[in-house]
Amino acid sequence: MYYESTRGNYKTIKSVDVIKMGIAPDGGLFVPEKIIELNSGVIEKMSDMSYCQRASVILEPFLSDYTQEELKECIINAYNLEKFDTEEITPVHKLDETVYMLELWHGPTCAFKDMALQILPQLLVKAMQKTNEKKEIVILVATSGDTGKAALEGFRDVEGTRVIVFYPYKGVSQIQEMQMVTQEGNNVFPIAVKGNFDDAQSGVKMILTDKELNKTMNEKGFSFSSANSINWGRLVPQVVYYFSAYADMIKNKWIEPGEEVNITVPTGNFGNILAAFYAMKMGLPVKKLICASNENNVLTEFINTGIYNRNRPFKKTMSPSMDILISSNLERLLYELTEHNSQLINQWMGKLSGYGNYEIDNGTKSKVKEIFWADFCSEEDTLATISDTYKKYGYLIDTHTAVGLNVYRKYREATKDDTKTIVASTASPFKFNKSVSMAVLNAGDIEGKNEFELLDELSRKTSVPIPKSLRDLRNKEIRHKRICEKTEMKLQVKMVLGL
Repeated sequence: MYYESTRGNYKTIKSVDVIKMGIAPDGGLFVPEKIIELNSGVIEKMSDMSYCQRASVILEPFLSDYTQEELKECIINAYNLEKFDTEEITPVHKLDETVYMLELWHGPTCAFKDMALQILPQLLVKAMQKTNEKKEIVILVATSGDTGKAALEGFRDVEGTRVIVFYPYKGVSQIQEMQMVTQEGNNVFPIAVKGNFDDAQSGVKMILTDKELNKTMNEKGFSFSSANSINWGRLVPQVVYYFSAYADMIKNKWIEPGEEVNITVPTGNFGNILAAFYAMKMGLPVKKLICASNENNVLTEFINTGIYNRNRPFKKTMSPSMDILISSNLERLLYELTEHNSQLINQWMGKLSGYGNYEIDNGTKSKVKEIFWADFCSEEDTLATISDTYKKYGYLIDTHTAVGLNVYRKYREATKDDTKTIVASTASPFKFNKSVSMAVLNAGDIEGKNEFELLDELSRKTSVPIPKSLRDLRNKEIRHKRICEKTEMKLQVKMVLGL
């Protein structure tokens, strides 16, 4: 399998090089030259497989530079009971006859980013070995909260790597920040940026494609890569869990083999729902992809109108991992829907960079509307959805999952479509316990308590156990205190590397 850049200048790149590079040198994102299709028989057979076996089936065709044994080793090292608290890895919880919650938060950092960031370091180390890479790989990450901790944890003390994570100062939850600033390891560097996620993401992209800096890095024995979902090695493992969820639904006799399902995904950077799109293109029987946004609803507008416009107020919400106005992975979708037309991609991305907006052509608009349905969820509705779901089902969800569930309900009301639907549950409710507590506890239970005290209160009142990694967090030593202006990100990278 070969890869090419969405901007058109890099083609026939091997998967090991794609994983090492992260972003294409022309500023584009790498995509496979073709999509592997699986027949219904293969998908049905997955119902009798473990998560690791399912991962092998999906990943092997896309990562063809790795031997079966190498890939199997990476998968087993990533998905095991030392790192995940359930054998199923991504269990599916039946909420009712129509809604099935895909729990993606049973890993070490209690968020769906673990699904990719536990295996990416394994793949990267193997890629370095296979290509005789002598340089130290510098992993650059921009995070809206969850990717940062998952990357720091995944790459902690991995030989031949350093990890620099930029996150918005005062733009993540107390729990998220504590997860990053207490991170152990000799090669990890979380840095707060005085700005929002889009500032951090734009800064990382500029650093990755800075020719002068890359030349200096090369001379000093360093090479950049990324652990954001701009790296294909981050994105392709996410395809696995949609197939796994479908296989579990067959196994539990909730659906018949070949039966269509909808998939609802709360998303900001468009990576998680893009993985569902690729699953659909590979043959997963999907009727509709439902894109759920919070009040930073740039994707809702785009899917409904074909106009992408980031020129709008940025809102800090209670679902901070979705507080994003520049959805990087949308570029990959448009490249696929325009049949790999890099000329159009360059035109649209040029307008986004220069003017902050672009409008796609009518043909592409029709394709987007055919596949996706989109809406957004207000702050009030986020709390109401958490409260209603707990009262009705005794099932506790976080703020991001609530956005997904709320938008799914709007979809059902608007379309009357009762197709069985997988809702991606992207984080443990305890990771955003302040907001969850506001939805399910009394005011007196919350007043005067910080997020760590609320962990205990929420668990006590709901009888839901606190994940061990969050329970132990309050007692950890703060090891990282770097804060910078958004214009100083490049300087911070140089300081970390001693350049």
